This record gives sequence, C-alpha cells and structure tokens, in this order.
Amino acid sequence: MPGTSRLRRAVTALLVSTALVAGGTACSSGAGGSRGQREAVPVSVAAQQAVAVEALAAQVLAAEAVAAQEVTDEVPAAEPTPSTPAEKQKFSKARFVANAGLAAGATYQWIIKPYRAGKFKKGAKGRTFALIKAGLAGAFAYNRLKAAADNAKGDPLLSKAVAPLTAGIASLKGLGSKLRKGDAGDSDIGSFEDVINGVKDAGKSAGATVTDKVPSAGQLSGG
Repeated sequence: MPGTSRLRRAVTALLVSTALVAGGTACSSGAGGSRGQREAVPVSVAAQQAVAVEALAAQVLAAEAVAAQEVTDEVPAAEPTPSTPAEKQKFSKARFVANAGLAAGATYQWIIKPYRAGKFKKGAKGRTFALIKAGLAGAFAYNRLKAAADNAKGDPLLSKAVAPLTAGIASLKGLGSKLRKGDAGDSDIGSFEDVINGVKDAGKSAGATVTDKVPSAGQLSGG
C-alpha cells in the first residue's frame, strides 16, 4: 500500500538520521584538539540531532495519516438513510454524539493534556511535534464541533440546547493555527475546554450523551 510504504520510509529515515548524528557525535568527541573544543562539539551536534528527530517525527505523523486515510477510503462506512421523522431525529442525534465525541477526544488528547504537562513551553522536549499535533487537533475539533452543531438541528430539543454555543464554536476557528505556532495561552486552552464542556452538557440535557473518542491519524489529518 502506498501510504504504508511512505510510513516505512519515514521511520527508516528517522532511525538512520539518528544513528548518523550519533555516530558523528562519537567521532567528534574522539577527534584531536583542545579539551574545550572536544566538549563543545557534542553539544552542538546534540542540538542538531534534536531538530532532525523532531522534523522527521512530523514526517512520520504525516505518513501515518496518509496511510490511515487510504485504509479508510478503501472501506467506506455505510450510513443508514433515515426515512421517517423519528428516524431522522434519531440519526441526527447519533451523528451529533459521534462528531462531538471526536472533537472532545482530540481536544483532550492533543491540546489540553499536553498543555497541562508543559509540552508547549519553549525548550520542552518534543515541543515541535506536540505543537504540530495540537494544531491539527485544533482544526479538527473546530470542524467536528461545527458538524455537531449542524447535526443538532435535526432534533428540536438538542437544537435548542446547542444554539447558545454556536458563537463559542465559531471563536475556535483560528486557534488551530495559533496552537501550531506555539502562540496559544491559558485563555485559548480554556476556550476549547469551555466549549467542549458546554457541548457535552447540551447533549446530556437532550438525551444525547457525549463520550470522548480519540480520532485516528487519518481522521485528524482529514479534518
């Protein structure tokens, strides 16, 4: 499968690059010169290694997303076609629960959780990779929440409960980009959390309980 091949190539590149840089560090350490020079070289190489590993890690995520998406495309999910008003209402609630659950899962797994763990702070190990995933998760969650709000219109009670949240959902539009650039702060993370909690509460009040569901790499990349 093409996606799988790309994933394997990215992983191989990551391992080879790490091995080469590590080898370069060893050689530099053993080279002639003053003691100060010998000690300074490994630090510089280690920094280059960290940058290379994070960049390649991003490639692995992208390749994994492509591979997962291709698998998804090969086996399209069959969705029922509701005919009666009652069936349409039930279907709308089910779609609301699914979309809201994916938004909640992505938000907690790749935005709230790593933020609280300090993964987005400058100098944090794996920061670049964490920000890339957070940016994707932010855009994904926004799209799924918009879809959930649209689904809610198919059920009178659910529509009434979700209506007050549309402005909050709209306010999340540009936060994916902000997260990816490392510019998001407490208020931005709080906005995501507040909207997700609001959607969950609205669903529960209308008999559509939302449970967190972490999306696959393919879903996250596809939005």
